Amino acid sequence: MTDTAIDGDIKPTTVASYLRRHPEFLTEYPELANQLVLPSANGPAASLAVHQLRTLREKNAELETRLRELSSIAGDNETLMRRVHGLMLALLGAADIEETVRSVVRRLTDDFKSERVRLVFFGDLAGLPDEPWLLREPRGASGLPEFASFLAHGDPVAGRLAPDKLHRLFGDAAPDVRSAALMRIGPDALLAIGSGDSNRFHPGMGTLFLDMISTTVGSAIERARKAA
Repeated sequence: MTDTAIDGDIKPTTVASYLRRHPEFLTEYPELANQLVLPSANGPAASLAVHQLRTLREKNAELETRLRELSSIAGDNETLMRRVHGLMLALLGAADIEETVRSVVRRLTDDFKSERVRLVFFGDLAGLPDEPWLLREPRGASGLPEFASFLAHGDPVAGRLAPDKLHRLFGDAAPDVRSAALMRIGPDALLAIGSGDSNRFHPGMGTLFLDMISTTVGSAIERARKAA
């Protein structure tokens, strides 16, 4: 709209400025709401009332979508919580270190649908089974220079790992692992879960359940070690 004067000396910019300073204007003159016309990028021009109704419907649709997303997340979290609880119960019933680590791998594989699980132990802990998913590093953490940064801070990480880390954990199967989660298990071990899905584990995901798993497994291994 040009700034040509309307009704004498009144200009459109003057009207616009007045309405900005008095947003309650239409409450005093509600009949104008049905007469004002607003342009639309998605269709024909509409009255202010129709425009407000359309905007309200769009906002309601956005809220409904967000509510469905939150409900889905809540359902997923409840499922994960039940699985962590099942893992905890299984580990409480383990008689020794071998049964403990076997229960960890079995639960992660069956309940959490983990494709590849690796437990890496530092030193030479007695009673561990000889299995492809269990790795030993007799030199301790110093024998895993690829994971020095991770072991230093100890927080769970999720995402795509560098090729040297993947090869150290998964060997010849490393090319099939597109994403992974790493958890520090107490002072003497780490737990890795690998997936062929590049979106299964990513940096933007929360680590609450990874923390819970690492704490649960670490406590169970420490208890089994002391009982040996």
